[in-house]
Amino acid sequence: MFVTILKSKLHRVKVTQAELNYVGSITIDEDLMDAANLLENEQVHIVNNNNGERLVTYVIKGERGSGIICLNGAAARRAQVGDIIIIIAYAMMTTEEAQGFKPTVVFPNDNNRLVIW
Repeated sequence: MFVTILKSKLHRVKVTQAELNYVGSITIDEDLMDAANLLENEQVHIVNNNNGERLVTYVIKGERGSGIICLNGAAARRAQVGDIIIIIAYAMMTTEEAQGFKPTVVFPNDNNRLVIW
């Protein structure tokens, strides 16, 4: 049997752009993608803390170090620049794999930059 488990999460990033006239997806700073173990074209769920909207889309690489979080296409209607969102990716695995799996959770700062402790 397979279960769906949290794989990766970017917790509380700020939307920096919303581009309605685009094919679709979410553009994410490549530094944030690497930190959260997200792949280009990977399916993600977006949760908007400001308005409660939820949607599913896929990841596009954004400029490394830019802090960009841009909702594209129809998703641009679900958030405004400045909204705080959570970006979540899941993985399917066996129950045995899931019991020992540790997800990657990243808490960027208010400017969508990685914080080194």
